[in-house]
Amino acid sequence: MSEQKLVKADDFIRIAEEYGVSDNYFFVTTFQRYQVQLGILAELEKVMQEEGMLVSKEYVKGRKNLYSNPAVAEYNKTTDSANKTVSTLIKIIKNFNTDTDDDNLLDMINGGDSLE
Repeated sequence: MSEQKLVKADDFIRIAEEYGVSDNYFFVTTFQRYQVQLGILAELEKVMQEEGMLVSKEYVKGRKNLYSNPAVAEYNKTTDSANKTVSTLIKIIKNFNTDTDDDNLLDMINGGDSLE
């Protein structure tokens, strides 16, 4: 997993702690699912880099047909799932928070670098 993804994961934990939901069952299990999805995406990225975006299959009489690498479709599905998981994490943080200002959460969502 890349350094940037780890930083963003740490940011989610820091925000969850700030909002008082870091031990919430729904947050913990959803966050674990998100980490698995990030791992799957990293593996699929490796496959696509190694094999390329197109793969060929040989059929009758040695003819080759080009197809999109199946990893591309899986990558897109996993990306959609990860995006939905992030939305769920944000909802959990916002709905279970304890009177904390939403500025840090919004800053992280919008790609801010620093969390106070």
